[in-house]
Amino acid sequence: MSATDPRIAALADSLQSAAETGQPIPRPSAADPDLSLADAYRVQETLTAARRSRGEVVVGRKVGLTSTAMQRQLGVDQPDFGILTDAMVVDNGESISLRTLIAPRLEPEFAFRFAAPVPADLTPTEVRDAIDAVAIAIEIIDSRVENWDIGLVDTVADNASSAAVVLGPWREASAELLDALITTEITLTSDSGDSVSGPGSAVLGDPTTAVQWLAGALGGFGATITAGSFVIAGAVTAAVPAPPETRWTASAPGFESVELGVTP
Repeated sequence: MSATDPRIAALADSLQSAAETGQPIPRPSAADPDLSLADAYRVQETLTAARRSRGEVVVGRKVGLTSTAMQRQLGVDQPDFGILTDAMVVDNGESISLRTLIAPRLEPEFAFRFAAPVPADLTPTEVRDAIDAVAIAIEIIDSRVENWDIGLVDTVADNASSAAVVLGPWREASAELLDALITTEITLTSDSGDSVSGPGSAVLGDPTTAVQWLAGALGGFGATITAGSFVIAGAVTAAVPAPPETRWTASAPGFESVELGVTP
C-alpha cells in the first residue's frame, strides 16, 4: 500500500493490517495529535485505492454520524462519509461471520439509488429528483480501533467505521414517498426480541438532506455521487451490538424488509 506521505501510508497500513488480522490498533489521533480531518480522508482514499487494486468496485457511499444518537454514542458533532464496494454488499437474508470482524454493531438506515449524478451545487429539490429508488438497509459498522475509542478523524480514516451493508428491495422513488420518509420509522429487531426504532427525521431532519450534505462534501474532493450508485444515509437509531447466532430484521411501513444473520 502506498501514499505520497509516509505518515498517511503508515496509518493506512496499520488499519489494513487490523482488518486482516482482527487485531485492533490504538486510537490513531492519540499517537498523532496533529492528524487532521483532511489527513484522515487521505488515509481513507489510500485504503480505497488498495481495495480497487484487489479488484473491488466502488458501488456506493455511506454517510455516517447523521443522527444525534450516533453523534452522542461516538462523541462527535458532525457527519462523515466512507465508501462501499461490491465486496462489502451482503445479499438480503444472508449471514456475516464474526471471523471477519472485530466489534461489529448494526444500524438501520434508508438507502437511496440515483438515476443521475448528484454534483455539489444541486438544490434540495434537484437532489430529490436525482433519486431513482429507496430501500431500507442494515449497515454493519466495525472499528479497527481498540474498544471503539474513536473521534472524528479516527473513524474517517477507518472508512467511517463501515464493514458491510445489506440492502432491502428497492422501491421506486416519488415525491410522496420522499416526503413521507421524515415520519417513517425503521425498526430493527433480533430473533431474541431486542428491538430499536427511529424515524427518518433522526437523520439531519430529513434523510435526503444527508444526500445533499454528502454531495457537498464530495465536491470538496472533486468527486460526485454517480448515476447508478447508492448511498446509505445514516442510522435512525444508535448502533446495537451484533452478537453471534442472531438474526436481525429491519422493517418499515411501505417497504419490504431486510434480513441479516450473524454467525460465529
